[in-house]
Amino acid sequence: MKWEDVRRTYPNTFVKLQILASHLEGTNKIIDDMAVIKAINDNKIATKELMNCSEGTVVYHTANENITIEVKNIRAYRGRI
Repeated sequence: MKWEDVRRTYPNTFVKLQILASHLEGTNKIIDDMAVIKAINDNKIATKELMNCSEGTVVYHTANENITIEVKNIRAYRGRI
């Protein structure tokens, strides 16, 4: 499913998505194809779902015109133990 279709089907709500296809543009991951796992109408529940997302899933609000995730290079954050 494309983001435009998700936005049209679930207007002004949070959705939990399975990422099916994506590509990188610089430090941004652009989601090309996705499957809706569920719609979430409560902000607190959406936050909990986001914190519990596994690899390949994300919670995003359909008010956003594009679905883009910033990718951070965590290898640069090496600490001492």
